[in-house]
Amino acid sequence: MRQIFLDTETTGLSADNGDRVIEIGCVELFNRKLTGNNRHFYLNPGRDSHEEALKVHGITSEFLKDKPKFEAVADDLLEYLQGADVIIHNAAFDVGFLNKELELIGRPLFKEFVASVTDTLVMAKEMFPGKRNSLNALCDRLGVDNSGRTLHGALLDAELLADVYINLTRGQDALLIDLGSADSTGPSIVQIDLRAIELPILAANDQEIAAHDDVLKQIDKASGNKTLWRAAA
Repeated sequence: MRQIFLDTETTGLSADNGDRVIEIGCVELFNRKLTGNNRHFYLNPGRDSHEEALKVHGITSEFLKDKPKFEAVADDLLEYLQGADVIIHNAAFDVGFLNKELELIGRPLFKEFVASVTDTLVMAKEMFPGKRNSLNALCDRLGVDNSGRTLHGALLDAELLADVYINLTRGQDALLIDLGSADSTGPSIVQIDLRAIELPILAANDQEIAAHDDVLKQIDKASGNKTLWRAAA
């Protein structure tokens, strides 16, 4: 499975009001392994960044003045992304900007070039309701080293996102040990029949049930009354 982690930096917050993409970073994973086949573009947006945006990414107009326009790198970018599962943190923002850039050069929408778009912000909110789920917060929560992230940068953020995603989706596939085939060489393994063992069932007492219900109420309140168990009830 080919996955591309993508991030952008922009001149501001509104593509519809004329803000443009100034940096694109892409990191490739294949079968959950980093390949090193990445892409990184700085782009000349033809306008200055807003002051608040400049504080976030630190990419000046002076630095970008000799960089290519989006149109010059579009074919390379789209060929690279073709048919991939693209993973973005807060995808609506980045895809909105990329759609505007594609519109300006007469190209189809972003979704026409990729197999799918996954939003890790949506994933994180479902996994950690009521928690902060910015990229920095997820790095801290999942033990991903983001000490080099003093300013936002598209390639660095895409690399961090790949690490975050691997941790978000890491899980144990099965509770059973693969004992191999009967023809396997090596030390023999004694298989024990556990079917005759009866495990005790410990029911929760009234105090434990009340404490559990209180935790569920707190989670429900933090998520804005959107928890699935309340909706199902």
